[in-house]
Amino acid sequence: MVCLVFMGYRELYPPVEPYETGHLDVGDGHELYWEVSGNPDGKPVVFLHGGPGGGTLPAQRRFFDPSAYRIVLFDQRNCGRSRPHATEPGVSLETNTTWHLVADIERLRERLGIARWLVFGGSWGSTLALAYARRHPERVSEIILRGVYLAGATNRAWTFTETGAACLFPAEWAAFRDHIPAGERDDLVGAYHRRMFDPDPAVHVPAARAWAAWELSANWLLPVPMPPLDDREVVAFMRIETHYFTQDCFLKEGELLDVEAIRHIPCVIVNGRYDMKTPPEAAYDLHRAWPEAELHIVEDAGHAGAEPGTLHRLIEATDRFRP
Repeated sequence: MVCLVFMGYRELYPPVEPYETGHLDVGDGHELYWEVSGNPDGKPVVFLHGGPGGGTLPAQRRFFDPSAYRIVLFDQRNCGRSRPHATEPGVSLETNTTWHLVADIERLRERLGIARWLVFGGSWGSTLALAYARRHPERVSEIILRGVYLAGATNRAWTFTETGAACLFPAEWAAFRDHIPAGERDDLVGAYHRRMFDPDPAVHVPAARAWAAWELSANWLLPVPMPPLDDREVVAFMRIETHYFTQDCFLKEGELLDVEAIRHIPCVIVNGRYDMKTPPEAAYDLHRAWPEAELHIVEDAGHAGAEPGTLHRLIEATDRFRP
């Protein structure tokens, strides 16, 4: 079923604070920050943040009715409040891959004593949600995806070459491209990756800020002011992103379109019509492979999960899956 949205909008639930937090040792020297809020006896849901490397935010608890859900958030490896942080000297990201993160989710589920949970992910979180559900379908009750990202060469070309989003954001693209000398522009992701891991802050901080400016410029349907950027968080975010994007997110081309293992799981897919980060083509390809899943194309939205039409559809889905 494909639905178009032209209607009044739902809003986020009121702010809620965690009643339990901790750090989970997942091996390889990593400890993940995790938190639980809402109803201790409610339906479990795990929120998978974007990036890779974006970390969690308090507002992400508010997609779920706190009286009905046991809401689990965690920071993925090397970002947010997880340890070690990607900005620490000598930190290696060798054991930070998609499949390490999938294993981390499963360890967290076991630590919290949860049998099955709703898996909610947006942007990179949608990629991770699909990877986790395909590997552990028996642990997933429902799936909600926003801004579908399937990784691979097609998605990378859209974001990081002149033939994709650059056509609609020419000035922002020029600033991103021109941070790299002309002789290295055949592979902008690789060039930024080298700079992100240069030990000199005079190299990696400006590179991280230039990358972040390009990322954020295409986030919303209509421009919004650039938020204040904390250098530590931006450098970690962009180090992790370039690490993943130089490796095609450790996924084979089209791998996530094999949905036979999860076809029976109820799923809602939400994508903005004018999403310049994860264009609706990927969401439609996923829906074609998985027609049992609902696809909602939001006509007045870009990429951000907080845009009114997208937010409406996401909360409509979490409300529907309440106990």
